[in-house]
Amino acid sequence: MPKLNPPKGTRDFYPDQMAWHQHLLDAWRRVSVRNGFEQVQGPVFETLELYKVKSGDGIVSELFSFRRANGKTDFALRPEFTPTLARMVAAKANSLPRPIKWFCTPNACRAERPQRGRLREFWQWNVDLLGLEGPGADAEVVFTLLDFLQEIGLKPDDAKVKLSHRDVVAQVLAGLGLEPERTDDAFKLLDARDKMEADAFAAQAAELGLDATAVERFTQVSGKTYAISDVAALTADLGLSEPPADLVALIDQLTAFGVADWCEIDLGIVRGLAYYTGTVFEVHETGGKSRALAGGGRYDKLIELFGGPAMPAVGFGMGDVVLTNLLEDKGLLPAELGDRPDAFVFATDDAGAARVAPVVAQLRRGQLHARMSYKTTRNVGKLLKDAEKARARFAVLVGGDQIQTKHLATSTQQTVSPDQLLAQLSPRPGAD
Repeated sequence: MPKLNPPKGTRDFYPDQMAWHQHLLDAWRRVSVRNGFEQVQGPVFETLELYKVKSGDGIVSELFSFRRANGKTDFALRPEFTPTLARMVAAKANSLPRPIKWFCTPNACRAERPQRGRLREFWQWNVDLLGLEGPGADAEVVFTLLDFLQEIGLKPDDAKVKLSHRDVVAQVLAGLGLEPERTDDAFKLLDARDKMEADAFAAQAAELGLDATAVERFTQVSGKTYAISDVAALTADLGLSEPPADLVALIDQLTAFGVADWCEIDLGIVRGLAYYTGTVFEVHETGGKSRALAGGGRYDKLIELFGGPAMPAVGFGMGDVVLTNLLEDKGLLPAELGDRPDAFVFATDDAGAARVAPVVAQLRRGQLHARMSYKTTRNVGKLLKDAEKARARFAVLVGGDQIQTKHLATSTQQTVSPDQLLAQLSPRPGAD
């Protein structure tokens, strides 16, 4: 029989990998909840039409789509959660309390060429705040994102949130002579900037109808970043009569949240998707070696596209693949993960072997994580090493006439009665 491999662009999660995966999902959930977001979920596949509403017919080539046998409806595996979220909100918009603060951690699939940082199946953290006007909503979503980055050990020297605003960029482009109907084309070009050579970028900018001077200016504007304290310099460079009010208000909110050192302004960030309406942002590694860690922004008109009422909205998505690569590169993946046993139980003699199962059952009924040795050896030294490899808190040595517990961190060993065993092994606050 030929060797069977997983589909290209997917992953098998063996225990070590699954421990990290679950650790990440738990961290996403923990950060979301403490920032006031509630968890939701939707189907792993939707009608193909749902994704076309948000992204147009061009999305079809990026999806794993199918039609049920003898059916007439086309479906697609979930490539992202935002269309599902929009559908869910639109369906119950009048009964949902405002603001709506939701998060989810779904898996998703895209039919594209696998490469570093991008797989065909991935998990994504989505955080969305709907029904709240003003920069405070944008700032709270960005703060939640940065709260997570700090939780996993990253610092402002490792990653930056690049802030931008599509209206400001559109205003600058109009000042350079760009016709309004070419704005979306310009945004798509800006979104692809980091994947292009400088000459190719300039050539495509010229194709937008800009003269040589405007092309040069367009290239400069899209390639420069500003500290958020340099709004005056940004205003002067862009030739604006006054500082961009929305960006200034967002900066003030982020400063109040105490995360200004994580942020900078980069008007080359526009998030090429047409549904974004205002503030946009991405998180990039400062070394520039990887894809964006996260991206999002305002999408104030999306709920209307799905039949709901007008509703302001802002959110972001973060994928697990790029993040894991970055943490691995920086040596920040936790060394030991997974569920640590409270007890590792083994027999020290043949008479004790018959007592192992009852002891294990007692511990498990007492809500303790108990494992047991499946080896026939009675070599206590080898069995203690097995307990240490399992990272157990205690080894439980069962003999024909006694039970002993050994705290593996301190090597403290004592004899206990069966009635004392559960209390002896139950975790205590501050204990190993």
